[in-house]
Amino acid sequence: MSKPGLSVMIERINPDTLHKNPAFTQVAVVAAAAKLVYVGGQNGVLPNGELVNEDVAAQSAQAMQNVIYALEAAGATLADVFKMTIYIVQGQSLQAAYAASQALQQMAPPIVTVILVAGLARPGALVEIEAVAAIK
Repeated sequence: MSKPGLSVMIERINPDTLHKNPAFTQVAVVAAAAKLVYVGGQNGVLPNGELVNEDVAAQSAQAMQNVIYALEAAGATLADVFKMTIYIVQGQSLQAAYAASQALQQMAPPIVTVILVAGLARPGALVEIEAVAAIK
């Protein structure tokens, strides 16, 4: 019932009573001894604060890379992530955004919530990704 994750602190569960999708996990149980790492919403911006470009796929890839950088700063990796929330501006291609960010995810899939929004706080940003990870 549980898909083994790369992190021993997280048990990923996809019960037979819920839809199964290889892109996400339905339930995540985090061990009580885990240290939680919260990564605030990351846009597709470069270190100088400029948007990578106006394409949702490129912004998604950069936003995911920024999540990776933030996790590394806290001693975590994508393998430790058990929850992601992805905000995408309405009218953008969900498939393009997903494909770009999925290319960087080589892990057991986390719980994922995708929310379509009218806009984001950063002018020109088309995607924002936040994550929650568990580490020892």
